[in-house]
Amino acid sequence: MSAGTGDRGELFVDGTGGGRTDGVAAGRTRRSAAGVGRAPAGGGAAVMFSDGVPSHSHSPAAASGAPAESTGVLAEGTRSTALPRARTGPPRRGSRREKKSWPKIAQRIVPDDLQPEVLRLELTELGDAFRAYQRRPEPDLAVLAELHDRKARAFALWADVTDDASLREEADRAVAAARTTREMDANRRGVPVGGEGPVIERLLTRGQGVHARTVLEHVRVGSPLPGAEARLAVLMLTLRAARAGTGNVTGQDLGGWLQGDAERVLRELVDVGWLLLPEDVTADDALTSRAEEPAQVTVPSLLAGAPRPFFFGKVTRARLSGWAQKVVGDRKLRKKKAGAATRLLAVYTAAHSGPGGCLGGGGEDAGLALDEVAQFCGLRPEEVAEHAGLLTAAGWLEEEADTADGRLRGRLAERVLPLSGLL
Repeated sequence: MSAGTGDRGELFVDGTGGGRTDGVAAGRTRRSAAGVGRAPAGGGAAVMFSDGVPSHSHSPAAASGAPAESTGVLAEGTRSTALPRARTGPPRRGSRREKKSWPKIAQRIVPDDLQPEVLRLELTELGDAFRAYQRRPEPDLAVLAELHDRKARAFALWADVTDDASLREEADRAVAAARTTREMDANRRGVPVGGEGPVIERLLTRGQGVHARTVLEHVRVGSPLPGAEARLAVLMLTLRAARAGTGNVTGQDLGGWLQGDAERVLRELVDVGWLLLPEDVTADDALTSRAEEPAQVTVPSLLAGAPRPFFFGKVTRARLSGWAQKVVGDRKLRKKKAGAATRLLAVYTAAHSGPGGCLGGGGEDAGLALDEVAQFCGLRPEEVAEHAGLLTAAGWLEEEADTADGRLRGRLAERVLPLSGLL
């Protein structure tokens, strides 16, 4: 430690070394004898350390046993100067230079000198808007489609300015993305693309409608029996066992689907080997089973070891089964005592209609192939018109269907639109 005098001759000691402090005390005695730095009578000099706390152990008061003043307070008449605290220097700059934040969109940097200025600002705002959309808690497909439209226009202009073919390709992809997003939005809201019709709560999504038509086609070409009643049972049991090859049914299910023909049809399907019942369960047992103890049925062609005709999860399976149940159990169809063929026609027309209800999904003139409709329903082509008339009477079809030129043309009634397969 070092000892010395301040700028005004005051005495200080930096440190706690005993020898140095004694030397300083002796120096103070000599200075006092010489009349230098004399303190007032009754006072004493206190030593200030670099931490700013006075030490009374080396003061005359402490040596004489006089009571010490409170910490940090000097005796009356004492003058002292402490060393200043060490200065805190400015923080050193890091070795890594601060990076500038460049505006970006679609992983592309927007140049600072891009002209026209309005294009540069639009690209910058669009990049921020897309990132803000990704942080939304819920998607809004209408907003996303508008962002894709803006991106397509901006990138097309960017391509014109820079003559960059990759920017033109990005603009084309944005156009396609906007179109697809609007189709998804229309599907969710239940209105035609670009239309302003009422919002309809659909039972199936567009993807589930595709799966429904796959199941119907499987039944059309693969039913083990040709009759309408057997085909209706095959359709409903296929939907129950679509994923694992097994499913549960109750007597109420079978009676609702097949009415008085349930026992006969069930036995016929078992006899041809298309359907298996447990060893201790008969067709009559299945018809009397209740919801708390349903009968388990097996469709061997849908078991895990067989080639899989369908690929969808349990949620879609349940949704398709519920959709078909809602169609065949329609209240107005039951009121008209519609038979199996008529209800199969209702299922087929619902699955093969567009969002607006047109059969075939391609407008009023598209229609459905009459021979395929007839085969699915277990009818002859010339018999389809009669059953279509029953659907019109039950309020399933909006107006009398047209069967000219080998096509079935018509439109679903408004009340049926929630069941559309969204072709």
